[in-house]
Amino acid sequence: MDEKELLNLTVGELVDSGICPTCFNRLYNGALYGDMTDKMIYEDNDIECFFVGNPRADGHLCISSIEHFHDMSEAPDYLNEKIIRFAKQLMIIIKEVYKCERVYLCSMCDGPNNHYHVQLIPRYSYEKRGSNNFVKERKLYVYDEKKLVKVKEALERSVN
Repeated sequence: MDEKELLNLTVGELVDSGICPTCFNRLYNGALYGDMTDKMIYEDNDIECFFVGNPRADGHLCISSIEHFHDMSEAPDYLNEKIIRFAKQLMIIIKEVYKCERVYLCSMCDGPNNHYHVQLIPRYSYEKRGSNNFVKERKLYVYDEKKLVKVKEALERSVN
C-alpha cells in the first residue's frame, strides 16, 4: 500500500493492518489525531502523557508506553510500576486543577501493534457514579492553556 492509500485508512483499518496509529500519527505529522503539541504534558524514554483529543470529560488524560506492548501483562514490571505511580500523581493533580470528584483509571489496548496505555477519566460531582463514566459520550478537546500549564507545573514538582 502506498502512502496516499495509507493516509485514507481509518484508525481501525490501520490497526487491522498491523500499523500502530500512534506511531503513524507521529510519522505523518498528525495525519490521524492532529498536532499533539497543545495536548502533550510529559514525555520521556518510557512513557508519554497527553490530553485525549476526543475526551470523555474535561481533564481526560492518557499515559502511553513508548514501546509497543499489547497490555499490562506484557510490559516489564518497572514500566507498570512507573505508569501506576505516574497515574497516581496525575489523579491528584487532575482533581486539584479540574475540581472533579474522582478520577477513574482504565486500560484498554486493542490491536496487536499498539501501545499499552491507561486513561484517566475525571468524574464530576454532578455526574452519576459508576462504570458508565468509562463510556461517556466523547466530545472535542478544548485547549485550555491555563489548566495545561497548571497540570504541567504540578507534575514537574511531583516528578522532581
